[in-house]
Amino acid sequence: MRESDLREEICLIGQSLFDRGYTHGASGNISARLADGGLLVTPTNVALGRLDPAMLSKFDAAGSLVDGPSPTKEMPLHQALYAHRRSSGAVVHLHSTHSVAVSMLADLDPTDVFPPLTAYYVMKVGRTMLLPYFRPGDPAIAKAIEELDPACSAVLLANHGPIVSGTSLTGASDAIEELEQTAKLYLLLAGRAATLLSPKAVGEITGHRGHGLSHE
Repeated sequence: MRESDLREEICLIGQSLFDRGYTHGASGNISARLADGGLLVTPTNVALGRLDPAMLSKFDAAGSLVDGPSPTKEMPLHQALYAHRRSSGAVVHLHSTHSVAVSMLADLDPTDVFPPLTAYYVMKVGRTMLLPYFRPGDPAIAKAIEELDPACSAVLLANHGPIVSGTSLTGASDAIEELEQTAKLYLLLAGRAATLLSPKAVGEITGHRGHGLSHE
């Protein structure tokens, strides 16, 4: 994809997420990989609903800012995910309400936060891991991400929000929306017995689509 087209797509997806309430204020950030290995990143203190294609932060393949305004303070988080999952073409991070609420619950399984509630969660997300709280922008989060299962591309940051990588920007955006809707279902079902997808059903899905690997 041409850089100009990728810039437009970042802004369109940011606008869509903002307009539909998946993010608020100046929270949330998006990055996407360029053909030469560099990154386009949303700037700091700019709402996803007010992005300008000409005013994105641009990094070269070595990780140096080469054009545009200062990037989101969450750059260490984005860079760590690209390093951890080499197939990633884009990363989306939100402070979406239901996912943040789930991240604050006690007694979650940090290796697999959500049970298989729906087929689309299994297809588009696969598995979500939980990381403990880190100060936003803390470079120490890179070490925590290094220790994650590399097959897992969705992470909940405790008391903070979800971050998802995908092979494409559309794939990552679709997956984080599915994650937020799964978090909403999880909270709605709290304290009630729920019928989950069977291991056989999950196996049939993952056998056909892969388990959270592509987000396509």
